[in-house]
Amino acid sequence: MKIISTLRPFRSLFSLLIGGTALLATSTAAFAGKTSEEIDASVNVALKRFHTSVAGSEEVIKKAKGVLIMPEVTKAGFVVGGEFGRGVLQIEGKTVSYYSLASASVGLQAGVQSKDIVVAFMTEESLKKFQAVKKGWDIGVDGAVVILDLGAGNSVSTKQLNQPVIGFVFGQKGLMADISLKGAKIKKFVPKDQ
Repeated sequence: MKIISTLRPFRSLFSLLIGGTALLATSTAAFAGKTSEEIDASVNVALKRFHTSVAGSEEVIKKAKGVLIMPEVTKAGFVVGGEFGRGVLQIEGKTVSYYSLASASVGLQAGVQSKDIVVAFMTEESLKKFQAVKKGWDIGVDGAVVILDLGAGNSVSTKQLNQPVIGFVFGQKGLMADISLKGAKIKKFVPKDQ
């Protein structure tokens, strides 16, 4: 009897880990079979939300050498968590390649959250470095992304556009606060219909 009661906390922790893994697997499975047409449609919706949520977004898109748009990036977890999404790299408004984003975490977390991510490469050099990475671009390792924290009523300033790579994380209700992309890995992939 004493051995069983000693193992109970470990059983609970094991159940939490299994539950978190199952939640993560369920959320990422939804992205597994997306076609280029489905991804492109999601990107168009995310760009509309970007222009609605961020004053000065048109200027960002216009000045950027390339823009990575990751719509509906889903973060899910229960102790063990992860984040996954698919999107595109656009140059001069045209899709040039498809990318996936993934990250994993362990710690106090529960639930599911969806967000859109726009990463603007403001210099030719930063864009070329991003495109040159073959095994995946680790945010914070292969490249630093300055996440712009824009409060209500503020817009992107000319000074902020001087950063090599700037990022925006927003949802259907506007920009989200205290969001970090560090640890996320972005890789090129080919949609199933190409």
